[in-house]
Amino acid sequence: MGPTASGKTDLAVRLVKRFDCDIISVDSAMIFRGMDIGTAKPDPETLATAPHRLIDFLDPSETYSAARFLNDARREIDDITQHGRTPLLVGGTMMYYRILQLGIAELPEADPRVREELDRRADELGWPAVHAELEAVDPQAAARIDANDSQRIQRALEVHILSGEAISKLQELGGVGTPDVDFVKLGLWPEDRAGLHTRINQRFDEMMAAGFLDEVRALHQRKDLNRDMPSMRCVGYRQLFEHLDGDCDLTHAVRKAKTATRQLAKRQLTWLRAERDTLLVDSFAADCEQEVTAAINHKLGA
Repeated sequence: MGPTASGKTDLAVRLVKRFDCDIISVDSAMIFRGMDIGTAKPDPETLATAPHRLIDFLDPSETYSAARFLNDARREIDDITQHGRTPLLVGGTMMYYRILQLGIAELPEADPRVREELDRRADELGWPAVHAELEAVDPQAAARIDANDSQRIQRALEVHILSGEAISKLQELGGVGTPDVDFVKLGLWPEDRAGLHTRINQRFDEMMAAGFLDEVRALHQRKDLNRDMPSMRCVGYRQLFEHLDGDCDLTHAVRKAKTATRQLAKRQLTWLRAERDTLLVDSFAADCEQEVTAAINHKLGA
């Protein structure tokens, strides 16, 4: 586990060479086809060396849920273990890790009319104001959701509107996670936050040089996609969509995307801090890989 740009994929690929393991992606953006550069999806050469499951299988016009991830991940874990290998779960979608361990409550399905109304209110008032509405009905959920995290604010309010219950209360009821799996939890924790921010900015510049704007332009030209869809809300894509919609110039869009990526990293670190029984390793330290390898060897009895 770890924040964006902390080196998760690079470390995972090196671990595949050391251990009999197969990678399962825990990333809610890499699932989408045609979204390669902006999601930092592994290139074909890397995938040939270390195949990733649960990436590149969904069209951006489709939606994906945490419940579906739970079922998909369980299936892949079972398949890998049945072949005598160890699943290596890698990614930064922290909520997915939580439901793998604890399960997920039965929540109402998405309602387009409710979401449209919440989007209208956000356009009029701003997401921080809508976040304040969430705080009034579900302070526990509001406390762990950033005031600009539009997707999670919308979902929490949608659940309250449709069910009359707070999403935090329903989630406490839980469900069945993956009880037959013994998780070894390793978190990449960059001690140098300024260094992480520098890496985030540099990586975004590299994405732009690699053709990220052209990638988003191809998506923007599709009639079945818009920037309010879950796929296009991914960091970077939404901001470039706004530029292509004529709402801001490219320089401003890039600046907003870098800021949004840093905010994403902050939220991921907040989630990671709350994870119990997790070995936190400084991903920028010279002995990071050795420390992670030692922890895995200890768990495997090597």
